Amino acid sequence: MEHIPEFVNNHLFLVCLFVAVLVMLLWNLFGATLTGVQEVDPVDATLLINKGGGLVVDVRSAEEFAAGHIINALNLPLADMEGRRGELDKYKEKPVIAVCGNGTAAARAARLLRGAGFGSAFALRGGISAWQGANLPLTRVQEQ
Repeated sequence: MEHIPEFVNNHLFLVCLFVAVLVMLLWNLFGATLTGVQEVDPVDATLLINKGGGLVVDVRSAEEFAAGHIINALNLPLADMEGRRGELDKYKEKPVIAVCGNGTAAARAARLLRGAGFGSAFALRGGISAWQGANLPLTRVQEQ
């Protein structure tokens, strides 16, 4: 134990790097809980959609959305969320599930929606990647 301060002093860069990685890992594991965002896995999301009449809001770009999205999802890119949030007002009393590629942007969208009065705003944990990993269907935009 008496060698720890000497190690830290001799390897300050490595110790700082270790602490940064540790903080990022903890944030990844507990960040959604700390920020008040409720995450749902793909199975729970399907229950919210099918039984609760939930709306899926895909916050990815139009190109990513066109490449494959959850059936009946509304494409509302995160950058446009503030200006177009009025389109969602009729769903304030229903579950709204924000979806992105891997879950990070969806958590931000769910936080914005909760702040706007959507009491049942959720983020899909793992995003479209987790949805595909659960072997759930995606649809594509048909070209005309």
